[in-house]
Amino acid sequence: MRINYSRRKFIKSTLGAGVTLAGAQIAFSEISGSKNQTKGFKTQYDPKGLPTSVLGKTGVLIPKMAIGLGSRFLTIKTLDEALEMCNYALDNGLYYWDTAHSYVNNETGAISEERLGHIVKNRRKEIFLSTKIAARETDDAKKEIELSLKRLQTDHLDMMKIHAVESPEDVTNICKKGGVLDLFSRMKEEGVTRFIGFSGHGNATALKAMIDTGRFDSMLFAMNHYDANNENRQGTLIPSAKMRGMGIMLMKTIRPKETIKGIDAKELVRYALSIDGPSGIAVGMDSKKVVDSNLDLLRNFKPMNSDEMLKFAIVLQPFYRHENLEWMNPGYHDGQAGRAT
Repeated sequence: MRINYSRRKFIKSTLGAGVTLAGAQIAFSEISGSKNQTKGFKTQYDPKGLPTSVLGKTGVLIPKMAIGLGSRFLTIKTLDEALEMCNYALDNGLYYWDTAHSYVNNETGAISEERLGHIVKNRRKEIFLSTKIAARETDDAKKEIELSLKRLQTDHLDMMKIHAVESPEDVTNICKKGGVLDLFSRMKEEGVTRFIGFSGHGNATALKAMIDTGRFDSMLFAMNHYDANNENRQGTLIPSAKMRGMGIMLMKTIRPKETIKGIDAKELVRYALSIDGPSGIAVGMDSKKVVDSNLDLLRNFKPMNSDEMLKFAIVLQPFYRHENLEWMNPGYHDGQAGRAT
């Protein structure tokens, strides 16, 4: 995609001259059906027969599973292995790629965006590319965006998210006049990104406030976790986002297997895909074997019925009532493999 003069001028003036161009409370009234309701929907991407959904008001047809390219992806030892997995996933219809500026393996120095750039530079049109920006001050956010574009070897994103919204105070800072949200809106207007969104792991009040701005296209948030019964996060956020026409993606869908013995990861994915409302889920992958397992699950997906969902939610309660989930800790940022704990 070529950028016109005005957009090129904007990027240089706004970002700098260095950009390289190239216990779960679930609503059981409706369970997502197995039929593909997007039949006949035109898209520039090729899902290779995988089940798809429309990402809210973006109008983009996406596979119901995005590849999470954070900490798990960064455990892949070599660049060649990482690229082989990503190319293989793309060849088989997994074209929604979710990364972040801060996804770094602190032990090996591997950077998610840099790895992806080796593929993006040659296959950009095939990928729905999403990254996340953590900085909360405008100048710092500009620098992160510039570096992300350079790493990814592209001049534009499909989705740019404000990373890890934590609290009402965080929302106030993000939404202040001349703040990061205003910067994101300008980026969208100028075509640096097609859509904007945000991610969050915890505070439902903060995430609801972000939704209520009416300025976002998409939300990525963690499945229900411990909240001392004070919040019905999914029951609050999903309907609110849907009313705004936002695309909704779930993350942290596989994590209960780390806490609950004997739980089947495939059933966790099936459960998450059966929740009514989200367009899909983001799942971390670290090998072609894992990609194949997820492809098989998607190709043969049958949603849980309401009784199955209720039973599985009960099984998950020990996980969602656990007070020491990593992403509940202040200052947590996902996707950083090898960080100190």
